[in-house]
Amino acid sequence: MRHFASLLLTASAAVAVTVPALAQDSAFGGQTGPDLSIAAIEPDGAAADIGLAGQQPVDIARYLLASGATAARLSPDGQTIAFIQRVTGQPELWVLPASGGQPRQLTFATGVSMFRWLPDGSGLFYSADRDGNEQPGYFAISLDGTRERSILPAAEGDFRSFGGFAEDGRFVYSSTLRNGLDYDIYQADLQGNSQLVYEGHYGTIAESVSPDGRYAIVAETVGEDADNLSLLDLASGELTTIDAPPLDDRASHTLGGFAWVPDSSAFFMSSNSGREFGALTMFDIASMSGTVVAEGDADVSDIAVCAKGLAYVVSRDGFDTLWVDNGDGAKSVERLPEGTYDIDCAESSLMVRVNGWRTPGDIYVVDTGDLSARRVFDSSLAGVNPASLVRPQVVRYPARDGVELQGLLYLPRGAGTGADAPPVVFDVHGGPSGQSSPNWDAVAQYHVARGVAVFQPNVRGSTGLGRTYSTLDDREKRLDSVRDLVDLKAALAADGLIDGERAAVMGGSYGGYMVNAVLSEYPDAFAAGVSLYGVGNWITALEVASPALKASDRIEYGDITEQRWRDFYGAMSPVFRADRIAVPVLYSHGAMDPRIDISETEVMVTALRENGITAEFIRIPDEGHGWRKLANRRFYYREQARFLEQQLGVSAAGE
Repeated sequence: MRHFASLLLTASAAVAVTVPALAQDSAFGGQTGPDLSIAAIEPDGAAADIGLAGQQPVDIARYLLASGATAARLSPDGQTIAFIQRVTGQPELWVLPASGGQPRQLTFATGVSMFRWLPDGSGLFYSADRDGNEQPGYFAISLDGTRERSILPAAEGDFRSFGGFAEDGRFVYSSTLRNGLDYDIYQADLQGNSQLVYEGHYGTIAESVSPDGRYAIVAETVGEDADNLSLLDLASGELTTIDAPPLDDRASHTLGGFAWVPDSSAFFMSSNSGREFGALTMFDIASMSGTVVAEGDADVSDIAVCAKGLAYVVSRDGFDTLWVDNGDGAKSVERLPEGTYDIDCAESSLMVRVNGWRTPGDIYVVDTGDLSARRVFDSSLAGVNPASLVRPQVVRYPARDGVELQGLLYLPRGAGTGADAPPVVFDVHGGPSGQSSPNWDAVAQYHVARGVAVFQPNVRGSTGLGRTYSTLDDREKRLDSVRDLVDLKAALAADGLIDGERAAVMGGSYGGYMVNAVLSEYPDAFAAGVSLYGVGNWITALEVASPALKASDRIEYGDITEQRWRDFYGAMSPVFRADRIAVPVLYSHGAMDPRIDISETEVMVTALRENGITAEFIRIPDEGHGWRKLANRRFYYREQARFLEQQLGVSAAGE
């Protein structure tokens, strides 16, 4: 441990289709738009994606089929890389040699949501749920893919969060099995024997396990962007607080995960406790104290302990930089594609998964000595011309109250300015504590190729722009972030970058709420809306939220069991102000969604139709909180493009 302590304290501070016929459904009142049920149509219908000015852009299917590694991990011996890929239409496990070679598929028709290597490297441990209900079972599969077995079957109402393996094969996970609400911490083995170690309250989540199996790092969620951090003795069940900041000085300890040193004497984390951005911090078990190793004006977002030192990622405006410290100061790794990085170390190997605006998911192996990077897995663009892809530009504008706002702007190639500026769709991220980053975004690139600019705002409340910024939308300040959308549209239009008269707003999850909210609070700001699985009534949404959300909702939104918050949301929830919405909206929702019940969308559709406003509704029976399956995604995004282009006056060739 002394070796790690001495070398890391020298780290550099430079962290720098044919549309189905209208369905008459009395449940939704007056019929002013089609109800489209994906189960009732053929997703491979004869829709053609006709482009602008006589061009024929690539079909949405190709953008969606562009695939790469969505998660990747090195085997314990560093010789094999396992990763998740969606090339079959849903997420499955694949493996390939760390030296490069032909990938091999391990799982089939399982819909993997998470995986880890078994500690002995003989196979993989993974979780999978039913059509996105987020109540997974745990399974193991051999490295050759011939032997597969259930470890812990899925159970109704059992939401789980995997916490990690110890070297002896025991693992820790958090589960709501006891009462369907509170996350407790369990320890289990690969034979399926499981025992309760600690009874938690709301979001008590095991984040990582020490290699010797003695401790688990536990984060108790107290907000979207905050948690109390503790160390759990897995033998005694004793929980010792590491940090529990007061609510007016909230900190987030989980910006980039946790990484233990091999002898279990310490771990590294990214913490913004007492500072604006997540700093690389080493926590010593014996002294129960932390030491800041590197800090700066950007977040450390991922960490990996390597054989000779440490690797970590720094994220600035969503663009990542990889740093390696072998004891002689941190040095950046150059020549990796732009985007976001996930890293993993095993033996002498350092692996980097790159996801960027023209990189759906490449995997590189980095030499920690000379810092050279070699690509061992090349993602596929499925025939999309890489030269046609658009790099997002970072823009910043002040809000009307002086807060500096930020976002990523994708402009169509050859877009004009002023009177010739393109129409735009604002694509609002979920969370609310999410962040728009320059990742591979098939849908954004598709819209841009068809002549519609895409703007992805990071309104107040987003992460990645400092701890204070992430708290500026809490509770009573919720509508301030909604107003940011209007201010950003005005600023972009004033600069001549977009046509402010042809602007739509879309978003999913919390972003879907933002669509409902801005259309009801500012009826004249946008010409149309697209709300995917969003909130209409905060009272009912907070009452029935999944356990994973209830933990943070109390801080982010207030305790809905208290009358003052029921009164507050009874006044500001979009469904109670839906009579102010004056533009067409496309709604969609998965029937299996455990996070935001489909009724949240249904009430908005009903309200708009009763007011004579067009409210198309796509109900997807075999999806949860978002679209996983290729057939569903292909159908939906064609419909989304049709709707947006119709509302924004974008004419396809031949029409």
